[in-house]
Amino acid sequence: MTKYEKLTEAELATFIDMRIRQLREEGATEDIDLKPALYDYYTRHMADGTFVSWLAIEDGKIVGTSGMSFVEKPPYFGCPTGRIGLLSSMFTDPNHRRMGIARTLLDKVVEEARKYGCGTVQITASDMGVLLYTDYGFVKNGNFMQYKL
Repeated sequence: MTKYEKLTEAELATFIDMRIRQLREEGATEDIDLKPALYDYYTRHMADGTFVSWLAIEDGKIVGTSGMSFVEKPPYFGCPTGRIGLLSSMFTDPNHRRMGIARTLLDKVVEEARKYGCGTVQITASDMGVLLYTDYGFVKNGNFMQYKL
């Protein structure tokens, strides 16, 4: 039976390990130690309420993760609050995929964004995640661009 719980600092080390596993599965090739930066980010943003995560747990083991960071931009017509949820860290252990875990985690973090007052949720989806997000109602925005500093 899968249980769903909010991430606390007690699970942070495992959460970070799973985040790195997710990034590598998505093709990341950076060979730097990302753990200190991730630990710093999650600790600070969990404390100030601008990051929340729900976990899927089976037999005491984390089998799925989710994350939602909250940012604020100047309001615009498509998002009059200016508050945006940035979805990340959506990962399900390969042995637990296709069981509805990701969908349930997505429901939980989208509800967190709603409670925070977000007018929109955005994600840069992996190829594997596109179907989940499309089925959920996400639409592609062809205007997204990025400039690496």
